[in-house]
Amino acid sequence: MLRNIDNIIIECEAKGNPVPTFMWRRNGKFFNVGKDPRVTMRKRSGTLEISFRNGGRPEDYEGEYQCFASNNFGTALSNKMLLRVSKSPLWPKEVLEPVVINEGAPLVLACNPPPGLPPPNTFWMNSAMLPISQDERVSMGLNGDLYFSNVLAKDAATDYSCNARFLFTHTIQQKNPFTLKVLTKEPYNDTSSFSSVNHTDSYSGRSVPETTPTFLTPTGTTSSKMVLRGEQMLLECIAAGVPTPRIHWFKKGGELPTQKVKTENYNKTLRIMSVSEEDSGEYVCRANNKIGSISHSISVQVKAAPYWLEKPQNLILAPDENGRLVCRANGNPKPSIQWLVNGEPIESAVQNPSRQVVDDTIIFRAVQTGSSAVYQCNASNEHGYLLANAFVNILDMAPRMLGPKNQLIKVIENNRTFLDCPYFGSPMPELRWFKNGQGSSLDGGQYRVYLNGTLEIKRARTEDQGTYTCVASNILGRVDNQVRLEVKEPTRIVRAPEHLTVTRGSLAQFDCRVKYDVSLPITVTWTKDDKPLSISWRLKKDEDSLTIPNVLESDEGTYTCTVSTELDEDSASARLTVLGYDPISPSNRSTLLADRPEPPRDLELSDPSERSVRLTWIHGNDNNSPITEFQVQFEENRFQPGRWQNLSSYPGDLNSVVLQLSPYVNYQFRVIAINAIGPSRPSRPSPRYQTSGARTVQTKGQNMEKNGPNLRYIVSWRQKDMSQDWKNVTTTLARHVIHNAGTYKPYEIKVLALNDFGPGPESSIVIGYSAEGRPTAAPTDVRVSKIDSTKTHVHWAPVDPNTIMGALKEYRVHYWRESSLLKGLRVNKEVKTKGFNASGLQPSGILTDLIPYSNYKMYMKIVNRRYEGPPSNTVEFQTKEGVPGVPKFFRIKRWRTDTIHLEWEKPEEPNGILIGYTLKYQTGGCTQCVNGSQVGHIQMENFPPNVTQFTLRLPDRSTHYKFFLSARTQVGAGEVYAEDSPHFANEGKNASKNIHMSGVYLYFSAPRRQIWNLTVEPNSNYADVSWKHNFPTNGSEFVLEFTLKSKDEKQQFCFLLCCTGVNKPKVMCIFTISPFAHLSFSLCVFVIVQIAYSKDQVDIATQGWFIGLMCAVALLVLILLIVCFIKRSRGGKYPVRDKKDLPLDAVDQKDQDGSFDYRSDEDNKPLQGSQTSLDGNVKESDDSLVDYGDGGNGQFNEDGSFIGQYTVKKDKEETEGNESSEATSPVNAIYSLA
Repeated sequence: MLRNIDNIIIECEAKGNPVPTFMWRRNGKFFNVGKDPRVTMRKRSGTLEISFRNGGRPEDYEGEYQCFASNNFGTALSNKMLLRVSKSPLWPKEVLEPVVINEGAPLVLACNPPPGLPPPNTFWMNSAMLPISQDERVSMGLNGDLYFSNVLAKDAATDYSCNARFLFTHTIQQKNPFTLKVLTKEPYNDTSSFSSVNHTDSYSGRSVPETTPTFLTPTGTTSSKMVLRGEQMLLECIAAGVPTPRIHWFKKGGELPTQKVKTENYNKTLRIMSVSEEDSGEYVCRANNKIGSISHSISVQVKAAPYWLEKPQNLILAPDENGRLVCRANGNPKPSIQWLVNGEPIESAVQNPSRQVVDDTIIFRAVQTGSSAVYQCNASNEHGYLLANAFVNILDMAPRMLGPKNQLIKVIENNRTFLDCPYFGSPMPELRWFKNGQGSSLDGGQYRVYLNGTLEIKRARTEDQGTYTCVASNILGRVDNQVRLEVKEPTRIVRAPEHLTVTRGSLAQFDCRVKYDVSLPITVTWTKDDKPLSISWRLKKDEDSLTIPNVLESDEGTYTCTVSTELDEDSASARLTVLGYDPISPSNRSTLLADRPEPPRDLELSDPSERSVRLTWIHGNDNNSPITEFQVQFEENRFQPGRWQNLSSYPGDLNSVVLQLSPYVNYQFRVIAINAIGPSRPSRPSPRYQTSGARTVQTKGQNMEKNGPNLRYIVSWRQKDMSQDWKNVTTTLARHVIHNAGTYKPYEIKVLALNDFGPGPESSIVIGYSAEGRPTAAPTDVRVSKIDSTKTHVHWAPVDPNTIMGALKEYRVHYWRESSLLKGLRVNKEVKTKGFNASGLQPSGILTDLIPYSNYKMYMKIVNRRYEGPPSNTVEFQTKEGVPGVPKFFRIKRWRTDTIHLEWEKPEEPNGILIGYTLKYQTGGCTQCVNGSQVGHIQMENFPPNVTQFTLRLPDRSTHYKFFLSARTQVGAGEVYAEDSPHFANEGKNASKNIHMSGVYLYFSAPRRQIWNLTVEPNSNYADVSWKHNFPTNGSEFVLEFTLKSKDEKQQFCFLLCCTGVNKPKVMCIFTISPFAHLSFSLCVFVIVQIAYSKDQVDIATQGWFIGLMCAVALLVLILLIVCFIKRSRGGKYPVRDKKDLPLDAVDQKDQDGSFDYRSDEDNKPLQGSQTSLDGNVKESDDSLVDYGDGGNGQFNEDGSFIGQYTVKKDKEETEGNESSEATSPVNAIYSLA
């Protein structure tokens, strides 16, 4: 179904080897796609696209379509697809005469909506665009008509209008309104009030005659209905009468299936979901009022479109094997079975003596190679059809293993283990498993072999460790594969951390001793309050413990030790409680370790009365933390024996209290002491104390005091506002389920408790609702507006409250990013949701956090507190272009001392069409430079979008830059990526009178490599320079650059090459300097791994000797080429290789048969090393590269087999425009078209 403004896309996909070709039939005839300019077929696909951009009508393409996919092994068929264009015809113009009727008479206002495709939904509204109020008296039928069981004077109106909503085209058509005039014997008093429109008082005093019920629909006493299996069935009965009749449903000879039956429209409609054959029978609706009753019987017959009992499956047979295809389907009436082969009826196909059709089965006997085909089974009856493709492949193949070879499987001891061995062959190979290459095959006991080759070991033990071999064999060969199994000891914490209570400033230590398999790497991690624990300088972690010295209040929490290997893990937790300092006395500042108090003891009962008793106890030791509270608990042995419950709490300075008790309870008590550390263990129980019974039942929240034996409850309920009698049930349980309560109906509920002493007070009436159902309607007219780059406004039409089937929770939008408007940019299609609680006639909400310049799709559902409803129409929209994201990376490299090289990559989310990049930079701003720097003015460079690098020449080697890079779209510049140029490090200190260091600088560019602790020790006539590093020790070279400055301010630049020693992370260079007076110098070091480079080095490419050498080499090569050319022109030929030739087919002539000839008249002589065949032709060497030039690469087919082939290179004219051939795998053909 499609709208008449849409382009048409009919999908058809198939895969196979060779790649299948596609063909379409329309209305049973060949559909020539190439002759219709509006129709295109996607490349390597059968999907049709019909475009109407340049005119045309979708109605011209209505019809039944079927796709055919074919290759060398057969033809597969798709199901037939019926293409129809949706329509929303206008309501026929008509003049409606006013409807005049007597008060109390029944009435039907006909809707008769125009027939649309699909049929419209109907509803009634007045001129104010408000729904017509419906109840038991007035309601809309399934056909859209408005039924009045009896007309009242208040029904008179001039604007009863029927509306038809065409969902697919999003249009609403409105019928001309009805005018209803009601003839009354008494004037209608608009101020009169009625408790219910269905109550007999509605007619009292108005001289409306009471009548027995009659049916408005269906008519007569009997009717029939046919429904298809799996669909929903709707039965309707609407009755007339005064007072308004009520409808009741039942089924003759059985009960209504309560699990899938719902009554709707005030019991006038019976809905049965997912009908089955058991739902056939006679359904009766009965309408009754106080005058009489009437019944109507509906005979329901359940038919069924075909459904599968056994669907035909792909079949692989070896030559001379037998097999069968089975196609079993059921339905009502019973479907007929038709077999096709490669899309043609099997009766008209080429006869195959090895197959026989017997009803729903094709029997194959002694099949032969070359009879592979795709078979179709069509099961159909008058209600529908089924179509299935099954590929029968006649294949002769030795066994082969499809999985990786020599796998290593590691498992934990006592775990269930599976060893996989996927295999294939035809005939089907026999598979056996062996252990350690000896003994009988493994099957039975703790071993089980599955049909797919998997071996199951039910409980792996140490002795199960070893090498397992799976062997697959058939008449064509044998193949095996090995799997090595290692059984590991489980990882366990044998000494877990324990709860600790320590004072602030002391030491806490948690143990975590582990037992594990030593062959598995182990990782021990600690978390605090389920968050990763940062092991700082203050915390110490070793293999068996975690130590926290000088404990702080912030260290309090739950610590968890987790031990994991690649196969399993174990964890244990403990709580750390931190106490403050608690000096014992001014003279003794040492603190004692506090703990939970000891339990109270010697509990005694005294002063007994009917509802109270005194409890006395003796305090236990407070363990250096004062007792702040006592908790008294009780247990009774009559209603909940063995369960201790809290009774009351008292201050910590008491030891005797009076307990207030309930009647008819046999008590015993215990006391728990509580201090700052925690609660004590419970005390020993007191003697039991029995209180006397009472009649009164007291309500406390949800708990009831029983107060006597034989407690029971009388639960009463009725539907609210329905004037029903109270229904009740007596139960001993504290809960009761009301069945057949409908969906989300309000009920009045009250409970009365009583025992053998009598009833207690009745509870207040509470309003409860029956369970919520799944919403039946979807929001309509869902649309968007005010689309921005990151947000949009969502609008929708609210649903009818009756369709929510519960309390409205929210309107939930499901939305996802379908694609980017930039070609080639992959997007995350994760579906997100957002709820809106908007209400009113025109609700709306704002959908935020969208990604700019993207295609989005969304739909909306209504949600109650339990279910989501059906989805609305899917809305597509495009967000506008926005500012781009931050560049993916921004790297600054300093390969030389006088230049900086910058590289960057375009943003991961361009958020639009990039128009370029903006680079701003300024000197200064370095907080880590030795001598500091002042901030300079900002300079700016703009680059086109295809430029992602820039080189900046430094005015001075010590100049520092701050860079700011951002990408730009038409909207503006995006987020800025800021980076600093490499800065100086480790400024030196003056250390000598004769030699002064003006600065020590560090230059290098190597990822994840560092140099640190750069120090200089000057002396009278030399300097000792040393540093540490993590560069490779066997090949790294360091160039030390330093500047000598004499008294007359003359500068001299010097270089010194320093090499690392083996496995020495510290480098030291000592050099001699003349002892000039007041000589100062500065040192600067940079590192170049493998090749030392300096700005002052000479460029070898500009040296004369190098240029002369290169010219000599070029001249020598030219002379050699001339000599080779002269020798070739004299007839010299060079064989590729001397070897014995095998017979070859003629492939070196290009004649009428399409072969090639590369020989000239001069080349008719045999080449050296060639052989002459019996017919006198000269054969080329078998080792010719022509035979291997375009050889097809070996490839793995879908079944895991490896098939490669050599191909002969053809001329460009022959191959141009054609697809490259694929190696055809008989195994892949099994799945080619199914």
